Amino acid sequence: MAEADNYEESTRGGDADAQAEFEQNHKGVIGQIHNVLHAAPALVPLIVLVVAVIIFGLLNENFWRVSTLSLIFQQIGIVGILGIAQSLVILTAGIDLSVGAMAVLSSVIMGQFTFRYGVPPAAAIGIGLVAGACMGAINGYLVAKLRIPPFITTLGTWQIFLAANYIYSANETIRSQDIDANAPSLKFWGSTFNVGDARVTYGVVLLLALVAIMAYVLRQTAWGRHVYAVGDDEEAAQLSGVNRSRQLIQVYTLAGFFCALAGWVMIGRFGSVSPSASTGQLGNIQAITAVVIGGISLFGGRGTIVGMFLGALIVGCFEMGLRLAGADAQWTYLLIGVLIIAAVAVDQWIRKVSA
Repeated sequence: MAEADNYEESTRGGDADAQAEFEQNHKGVIGQIHNVLHAAPALVPLIVLVVAVIIFGLLNENFWRVSTLSLIFQQIGIVGILGIAQSLVILTAGIDLSVGAMAVLSSVIMGQFTFRYGVPPAAAIGIGLVAGACMGAINGYLVAKLRIPPFITTLGTWQIFLAANYIYSANETIRSQDIDANAPSLKFWGSTFNVGDARVTYGVVLLLALVAIMAYVLRQTAWGRHVYAVGDDEEAAQLSGVNRSRQLIQVYTLAGFFCALAGWVMIGRFGSVSPSASTGQLGNIQAITAVVIGGISLFGGRGTIVGMFLGALIVGCFEMGLRLAGADAQWTYLLIGVLIIAAVAVDQWIRKVSA
């Protein structure tokens, strides 16, 4: 009788081992791909970017020229910095629809304080950066303390900041020649230098530096880990000692500061201070596009700044590549729209399998 029981037990154990082995083999390549993508969310945008560069280069060899690639970097300078601000907010499971408006209003403040009030340009720039941080702090306070959903909060402040921008500036544009003559430091980030055949702006250098710094901060510091923790599971983060309200206010304040930096870069890029700059209307959409294509989850807690940077490059490559190929501009929007949906679908798949 004992021998029969032992035989039955060993048989059940063998069946369990066989089932486990079957499940592991059943996952196979798909399971391995999932594990890799879950561990490295920036891998998908990297693959898309490499494929895009190869295809557009084959369609038009001018795409592979150093001058063309450097121009792509210049074009994504503003969007990339706004994308850093947006990434911080989205990692906390929020969203900021006001990033473009904060950038434009900050640039207008820098220009108006210089030319209307006679404030030295360096001080005016500092005032503009502080103003951007304050606008971000307002968003953070409304979300963290008053518990207003981020979408509603920033939808409202987007319209408030944009309207304040037009009212304060009286819709007056400060011309490039006036800036060159009286406050060239406002256009500092638009200055260029050559690296071989590549023409590089200081704004591109700033973007690369910010990406490197924030990638380190988010992955290697306690503050960065708290950002991920709040976005991944807010209640668990609070139970582990993270001050949710303080963390969110800090994140939104830093995002506002980065938006003000983007506004300063915008002056150098466009050459003037214009309250009607397209960034005020489209900046938030462009930033969200770079974030989503870059593999940062809209549900928070997953993704990297490097991925966002790759997403911005993908958008820049598609715009330049299709232009060189002679395609209708609408194809750019169509393909980017497909990429956005695909990126969210991949994120959903990773989250579903992980669960």
